[in-house]
Order: sequence, then structure tokens, then C-alpha cells
Amino acid sequence: MGPLHGIRIVEFAGIGPAPFGGMLLADMGADVIVIDRKRPPGEPPAVPHFARGRAAIAMRGKRSAAIDLRKPEGRAAALRLLAAADALLEGYRPGVMERLGLGPEVCLAHNPRLVYARMTGWGQTGPLASAAGHDVNYAALTGALHCGARGDGPPWAPPTLVADFGGGGMFLAFGVACGILEARRSGKGQVVDAAMIDGAALMLHGLYAFKAAGRWSSAPGTNLLDSAAPFYDTYQCADGRWITLGAIEPPFYGLMLEKLGLAGDPLFADQFDETQWPARKRRITDVIRGKTRDEWCALLEGTDVCFAPVLDLDEAPRHAHNAARETFVEIEGVMQPAPGPRFSRTPGAIRGAPPPATHTAAALADWGFSETEIDALSATGAID
Repeated sequence: MGPLHGIRIVEFAGIGPAPFGGMLLADMGADVIVIDRKRPPGEPPAVPHFARGRAAIAMRGKRSAAIDLRKPEGRAAALRLLAAADALLEGYRPGVMERLGLGPEVCLAHNPRLVYARMTGWGQTGPLASAAGHDVNYAALTGALHCGARGDGPPWAPPTLVADFGGGGMFLAFGVACGILEARRSGKGQVVDAAMIDGAALMLHGLYAFKAAGRWSSAPGTNLLDSAAPFYDTYQCADGRWITLGAIEPPFYGLMLEKLGLAGDPLFADQFDETQWPARKRRITDVIRGKTRDEWCALLEGTDVCFAPVLDLDEAPRHAHNAARETFVEIEGVMQPAPGPRFSRTPGAIRGAPPPATHTAAALADWGFSETEIDALSATGAID
């Protein structure tokens, strides 16, 4: 059933964070119908090949309806769906929905309780609002990319995680949930302006707190969490694979030294003496290179050293901890992350693989359209 059972969401087809936000809601039990824009024969779909088919993980648990929004009948059908919805998700540039005749004023007039959630990179306002962009750009402008730089390398951040999905899709789903709760109290909908740049900035709250406390320098690779500290970094093993150490707290640091055979070494006496960090890092680097990754796992995993091996996307689902928690699941041959967070009484679930094709008639019928109405829409070419 999921904690969002009974919630109805209309999502306008796209790629990236908006579909991911819709997936999070669907995983938690919401009924999500995706309006896929019906296009003339021969015209390629708006959604690229990697966002369709079995690999389109963000479409799991959803249904799609192909509707020609350029036809009056198609727009009327979309508005009919929105009249029965709790929320709308769209991830287009500012002004696109308005040009389709489906802007907030029109939609809220049909459903005053509607939560109209807009996912963009730069936001609905500001000098960059209409510019194109991607995760790396939003991460750059908030400071997130700079914080990922090492002293001897370029700025870097995990691909798509900081802005697209962390600061984007999750931010969007949170906004939708908040908006629906408020609408149920007030009886009034509203527009949610979820911008990836805002979400990425929010995810930096901890580092901005460090900076305010005088504990973060703008010089890359000189801070506690950006590779300067020898006890918080990645290290290469004898077999070329990598491990992570994160022993920030003194008890964990002491245990790390013990496990690495460095306890009592005067070089490591004062953990936070930054003048000694480069020499300590060189020493730890040499020690870690003395064993393979699996040997370090046998010695350190499960201890309070704050350790984990660096796993690739094939290894991660097979790890004993991930397997025990079923953090990853396989659906029709596609390995993917399981729904989260976990609820004790109303857990989320994947309610079906990504649809192989649109199922417009069935989806519209479930949302209250009669067979006669569906046949009439099909006859005008407004739906597939």
C-alpha cells in the first residue's frame, strides 16, 4: 500500500530529476500517471532512448498515457486528469507549460487544491532562469563542485548526484509531500518552485556551517573533508583497488592506528596537527599498499575504524550488507536501488517494472474516463 496510497500524481514526461521525484512518490504508493506527449508518425519521442524501456528505472510503478497536448481535446483531457490529481510534476524550462495552455493559473482554476510542482535547474526566476544547464553547472554555481576538489586535481563531484537527484528529484518529492499536507489543511493548492541550484545549495549546509565556524578554507585539498586529513580519504591497495577511511573521532582514529600497525608511532601523536598531515598521509599510503582490498576488508570491515571498500556498480549489490538489507533489487533483469526510506507499517514497494509502452486507455479509465470518452479522444487523434 505505501504511505502515499491514495495520492494521485500527474507527471509530464521528461528526463532527469522530475521523473526521479515521481519515482520516489510512486515507490511510496502514489498513483502516478505520466503524460507522454503524442507526436506525429516519424517524429522522435521527447524522451531519449536511455530513458525508455527496461532500463528506464525512473518509470517503475507508473503508467503512461500518450496525449497530444497541441490539440484542444488533448489539453482538455490533461485538465480532466489534473482535476482529479493531488499534484502535478513538470520539469520543463520556465514558460513551456504556459505555452501549452497548462500553466499554473489554468490548472489551479480547474483544481484549486492542486500542488503544481515545477522542477528546473536555475528556478522560475533570476537571470539564468531560461538558460540550459546540467548537474555539473548547478553544482559549480553553489560551491559544491569546488568543495570536491583535491589539492592536486580539478574540481569534481559524483555524476548527477549533487544537483540532479539529491538537490533535484528528492527536493521535488519533499516539496510535493509538503504541499499536499498543507493543501489538505487549507483546501488550497500552490506552486512549488523546486530548483536544482536551490537543492544543491541546501545540501551544502554543513560545509557552510564549517565555513562560518572558521573551519573551511577555499584552498582545495586543505580541509578535513576534502582529502587533506590522512584519516579521511581514499587509499589504493596492492591490487589497484581502493578503500575509504573516515576515522574523524579520536577513539576511531586510535583504533585505525592500531589496525594499521601505527599505534605508538610519534608521527601520529596529535591527530589534528595539520602540519603533520602530509607526512602521515604518505605513511598511511605506503601501509595500505601493502595489502589487497579484500585483505583490508577482512581486517577492518565491521570495526569502528569507519571503513568501507570502494565498490563498482556490479559489486555493490552483492556486498553482504546491501544484500542483507535488500538495498538493491532486480526487476526483469535490471538491477536497481530499492525504495526508501523504510516504513515499519506501510512500506514502499516497486509496483511494476517500467511500462514497455503507453497504456493510455486503461490509465484514463482508472482515472474516471468512460469508454465513450476514450473512444472520442482516440477518434480525434488526441490520444494513442
